[in-house]
Amino acid sequence: MSAPVRTYEIATIPGDGIGVDVTVEARKVLDAAAAQHGFALRWTEFDYSCERYSATGAMMPEDGVAKLAGFDSILLGAVGFPGVPDHVSLWGLLIPLRRAFSQYVNLRPVRLLPGTTSVLANRTADELEMVIVRENSEGEYSTLGGRHNAGQPGEFVLQESVFTRVGVERIIRYSFELARTRSKRVCSATKSNGIIHTMPFWDEIFELVAAEYADVAAEQCHIDALAARMVQHPDRLDVIVASNLFGDILSDLAAAVTGGLGMAPSGNINPERTHPSMFEAVHGSAPDIAGKGIANPVAQILAATMMLDHLGEVEAARSVNAAVEKVLEEGRVATPDLGGKATTEQLGTAIAEAL
Repeated sequence: MSAPVRTYEIATIPGDGIGVDVTVEARKVLDAAAAQHGFALRWTEFDYSCERYSATGAMMPEDGVAKLAGFDSILLGAVGFPGVPDHVSLWGLLIPLRRAFSQYVNLRPVRLLPGTTSVLANRTADELEMVIVRENSEGEYSTLGGRHNAGQPGEFVLQESVFTRVGVERIIRYSFELARTRSKRVCSATKSNGIIHTMPFWDEIFELVAAEYADVAAEQCHIDALAARMVQHPDRLDVIVASNLFGDILSDLAAAVTGGLGMAPSGNINPERTHPSMFEAVHGSAPDIAGKGIANPVAQILAATMMLDHLGEVEAARSVNAAVEKVLEEGRVATPDLGGKATTEQLGTAIAEAL
């Protein structure tokens, strides 16, 4: 009697705009990889989106989190659509899921892929590879605060940041553990010369954790200088650890200098695996090109590859990465943003067939 096929229960939230288009292709590629490597993915689709918000007044139902809790992982498409404010879509779906499932690591690897070019002149792929480890559950993205005396001359707002010792230490420790698998270099993004309470606290904990990792080179860099270094000397960077806001900004900058947001994946990781992790492309929903078949699916495919790796299907993840690189390097099948005329479906199919 043959052994049962490994089966993973995957929740998929295509979202809005091109999120729907590229998620179809990511699923196609992953199903091909699963068939090749002897496991199965069982997909369940959820309509959590701005379209749902427009119809019901909520990005997801009241039991939306509970419905997702039992899945092995979540593949999320881009979310956002004209008429729905960004803070509504973000706080109505993405942030609640990150916090309910303790996805406190936002992992954003960026690299210059074959067949693509950087906006930075004369930089090679070896010089343009790094990973941003962003704290994903607290920091500057807090609901604490308020607006007072609205419409009056004395109107003011307060926005509070929340940095806990547990939250800061675990994200910094995660970055050092990751660095041990890479180049053994960690750079911490700070601004302790201007932000008087939270950043000195962050720096102190970074130094304490760094002392436990004598084999890893550790440095702290003010975020303004770090942003400049990312452009001028990206080869000096590898693992960057940052707070929620700083990590958000730096990860988009890193993606921009390594080929653009259309090529950048991300993962919202629960390292303890007590809850499902969630994977998504960094790019937005681009409603102006949604449904036209010209969106680049590479970022979503690479996000799905991160999901395979997190599930433990390391060889399948490597094969998908290799297929992406092969197709991009050949350049015969490329979407308009890559200088070609292929459709979203054609590029997804080409990657699936290259496995």
